[in-house]
Amino acid sequence: MATKATAPGKVILCGEHAVVYGQPAIALPLQDVRATATIEDRPAGTGLAIQTPDIGEQGHGPAPTPHPFAALIGLTLAHLGRSTSVDIAVTLRSAIPIASGMGSGAALGAALVKALAHHFGAGIAPAEVSRLVYESERVFHGTPSGIDNTVVSYEQAIWFMRGRTDEAAPTFEPLVIKEPFTLLIADTGVRAPTHLSVGRVREQWLQAPEHFNRYFADIGALAAEVRALLATGNAQRLGAALDRNQVLLRQLGVSSPELERLIAAARATGAFGAKLSGAGAGGIMLALVDTASCAAVARALQEAGAQRIVQTTVGQHNVLF
Repeated sequence: MATKATAPGKVILCGEHAVVYGQPAIALPLQDVRATATIEDRPAGTGLAIQTPDIGEQGHGPAPTPHPFAALIGLTLAHLGRSTSVDIAVTLRSAIPIASGMGSGAALGAALVKALAHHFGAGIAPAEVSRLVYESERVFHGTPSGIDNTVVSYEQAIWFMRGRTDEAAPTFEPLVIKEPFTLLIADTGVRAPTHLSVGRVREQWLQAPEHFNRYFADIGALAAEVRALLATGNAQRLGAALDRNQVLLRQLGVSSPELERLIAAARATGAFGAKLSGAGAGGIMLALVDTASCAAVARALQEAGAQRIVQTTVGQHNVLF
């Protein structure tokens, strides 16, 4: 019998990149855009088989050997107190675009950890799922913030701050959101692995730490402002804060022509604000809209080259546009 588990994608509302340097960020789960892990038993002595067909389908070719998720399987089995020599077939599928800024790797990891625990008859808390996935994220991204594994494991909107060291636990809290708000999330179709963008920012920071620390502090201040706005409910001021966040991200050098084209299209057709989300250099952007502007902004994003658009109302289920 097959065992299945799923985990959501995610979007960072504000604070990306600065969160790696101790500043706060706000992240939201995308409940209806999910990754799925399926575990099936194999005959004795046949060992472990891992299939990730969606990765190849999105232009990345076959997975390398050993498979990137093999280490996470080993960590999870050790956590469950089981031998790492198992006879199982693992299939990982995802509706989340790979390397888009929507947390595809973390979602696949979280689904995998939960499926393994359920397959072997064990319960596992969100905190343990998050910890194990973080270890996997370090393989993929080098110096991950910890935000992706946290939001996809707990499946709720969070205020997040990284621990002061890699070993220190992050701090995070559920967000207070007075009024639901709607986002359009558009995929540029340009794949930009997180570790490359994070690495470029780190190289610049090492060369001019004081200069870049000012950018990070300004982004952190905006995240605090956004948190307050979510608690009081003011879409126009929230949009303006997101616009200012985009200016700072552009100055960090993590935007791209494709992102800027989508952001400009959204603003020109009535969005309250728009910015890239995630690592940048491609991937996704988001636009804050209301009922009156939603359809027009979505059309403009499609005309500007968006490969896919997700509409999500925070606090409600997400729908594919």
